[in-house]
Amino acid sequence: MNRLNERLALIVVVLLLILSRQSTPEFQVGDILFQDLDCGPPCEAIEAVTSGYNGAQLSHNGIITEIKGDKFSQIFLVEAIGEGVVKTPLDKFLQRSNKVIVGRLKPDYTYMISDAINYIETSILGKPYDYIFDLENDTYYCSEVIYQGFQVADSTQNLFVINPMTFNEPNSKNPFVHWVTYYKELNAAIPEGELGLNPGGMSQSDKIDIIHTFEKPSGMQ
Repeated sequence: MNRLNERLALIVVVLLLILSRQSTPEFQVGDILFQDLDCGPPCEAIEAVTSGYNGAQLSHNGIITEIKGDKFSQIFLVEAIGEGVVKTPLDKFLQRSNKVIVGRLKPDYTYMISDAINYIETSILGKPYDYIFDLENDTYYCSEVIYQGFQVADSTQNLFVINPMTFNEPNSKNPFVHWVTYYKELNAAIPEGELGLNPGGMSQSDKIDIIHTFEKPSGMQ
């Protein structure tokens, strides 16, 4: 009887290992992780402007640039966060918030990945954070890192579309109080109507597939 129980226990363990492997995708360089960061007023303001894939509220993203093994600690993303553009292990990225969906370029566009990653790692990694959200300066916010990388790879594809940005409350001409205070502290004008992009809009690109959800972001159906 004890042997039978041991065998059953072993079978259960093996099945759980198989299921865990099936539930997590085999990540690839070029995969884009979209995150519901829950960082308070800044994230709430970003999420209120553009909903993401299936209504997901997304405020941050990063792109996988290096894979050294199967462990999350061996998979690295480049992201713009804090004071600049940094390389972060996947496990630490997920510790910040597990409400993440994973996007992957459709086969017609994967040829762009190598050049995009090369540009991001050699020309953007280490640059300062773009607090103003200006596509024309040599600083970068999260969505801009990914956008600029693929623009260099092939600007004719318009992988991610830039649109006039709004910092106003929905259905209003009044900016969020957070942005008024934010730009006043920076001694800069709110760039209302300037071109830009955000994680929510990028997640809806028809040139990527959403292949995995770690935990559903807020609002996602």
